[in-house]
Amino acid sequence: MADKRKAPQRLEVLHPDCAGIDIGKTSHYVAVDGARFDEPVRKFGTFTADLEAMAEWLDSCGVREVAMESTGVYWIPAFEVLDRAGLDVRLVNARATKQVSGRKSDVMDCQWIRQLMSHGLLSGAFRVPDEVCAMRSYLRQRDGLVGQRSRAVLHIHKALTQMNVQLDNVLSDVMGKTGQLIVRAIVAGERDGARLAGFRDGRCKAEEATIAASLQGNWRDEHLFALAQALERHDALQGQVEACEARINAELDALARPGLPDPPAPEADAGGRPGGHPDHRRGDGADRRRRGRGRPVAVPFGGALLLLAGARAGDAHQRRQAPQGRAAPPLEPARAGPAHGGDDRAPGQKRHR
Repeated sequence: MADKRKAPQRLEVLHPDCAGIDIGKTSHYVAVDGARFDEPVRKFGTFTADLEAMAEWLDSCGVREVAMESTGVYWIPAFEVLDRAGLDVRLVNARATKQVSGRKSDVMDCQWIRQLMSHGLLSGAFRVPDEVCAMRSYLRQRDGLVGQRSRAVLHIHKALTQMNVQLDNVLSDVMGKTGQLIVRAIVAGERDGARLAGFRDGRCKAEEATIAASLQGNWRDEHLFALAQALERHDALQGQVEACEARINAELDALARPGLPDPPAPEADAGGRPGGHPDHRRGDGADRRRRGRGRPVAVPFGGALLLLAGARAGDAHQRRQAPQGRAAPPLEPARAGPAHGGDDRAPGQKRHR
């Protein structure tokens, strides 16, 4: 009886001129086709000169495509050097390159990545262009600074509460206009509740007597010291946020589509306040809070970077609500030429904020 079992089929080699790189913090292991080269695996350092030497060696081997794992942020310098050298670099998810159970080494990892790549079993993650990558980095930097600034405000709240200064119970925002004047006066050495309450803004809902009563604290030195440091940290972070916003505005000007008109500015209300928003009548920092929580003025959308025409970082709050009885002016999306949005993280890689 004839044997009907079929011979096992081998995987087709789709990318013969490819290489695999195992990314590390201090060294990178690079593998090429072992059947064509006597030394198929080489170890390179992570200095810029080492990365350039790695690109030259791959070019001498005739490599056109390179696959590497998305290991932390260590892959970024190698990716940029190889990309500038004209190689087709693919950032792959580490989950797709998991080695089989058993003995594991850096040499085996880079060879395994090259083998998977040669058979077309790895797909690269999307990498945004440099100009959009820069804008996204500034936005993420600002987002992180705003979060740190919020934690500094929480430390200010904590120091006041430990001194039994109940300012947050009578003001809607301790870091609003009235609150900041009082906190800075406390740090400067003022302890009299009546004098501190005199900093009350005329639009503040709380009465001056109520504010003065809330400012009767124990004024312990250790809590005053913590309050001063928290306020100093808040001011430093606020300066960094403003520097980020200036850089974001400059990037927006560079990416904006030429000839697109800015949307009209919101009209002032009867009192001359911009936008006529009800919160402008409050004296405790509602306007400042809207600036701090303003939406990003540039966001990745599909395959492009969505820009809000005429918007500026830090003043998006002016368009969050139109005056009563009038529709809000439309925000026109602008696509910044060839720039594309997206994310350079491989599928499954965590985002570090």
